[in-house]
Amino acid sequence: MKLSGGVEWALHCCVVLTAATEPVPAARLAQLHDVSPSYLAKQMQALSRAGLVESVQGKTGGYVLTRAAAEITLLEVVQAVDGASPAFACTEIRRRGPLGTPPEKCTKPCPIARAMSAADAAWRESLRGVSIADLVGDVERDSGPEALPGIGAWLNSASVTEG
Repeated sequence: MKLSGGVEWALHCCVVLTAATEPVPAARLAQLHDVSPSYLAKQMQALSRAGLVESVQGKTGGYVLTRAAAEITLLEVVQAVDGASPAFACTEIRRRGPLGTPPEKCTKPCPIARAMSAADAAWRESLRGVSIADLVGDVERDSGPEALPGIGAWLNSASVTEG
């Protein structure tokens, strides 16, 4: 399974937004992650359309999470950025060629489609079982309890320099 790079950026942004005490402009998030502001803005807009973040207008505007980090799953972020379509799309190859199976004999999905569907369901269930809060806990264990508060302070400090 291959996910777009936007999923990774969106997940990182959701994690660091938990540490911010005020809305964070997309440009500030882009600066933190050393990525193009326009690219990151696209991911934030996808999160906003999905209702995972909210854009706050005004001089101190920016993005905030719309729910507690424990209530936002990785699956929601993946689907916001990459869509909800299954990873595998069966094209009924078994019906093709000189020995193709007649359509009337194809009354259920083939074993390949069933296996791929089961794998996709397991993958989605796994992502549904991990929240942004779980990732925050992992960051705190891996990087120390001061890591996210430090990022939060940086995000809410000086204005973004234009570049």
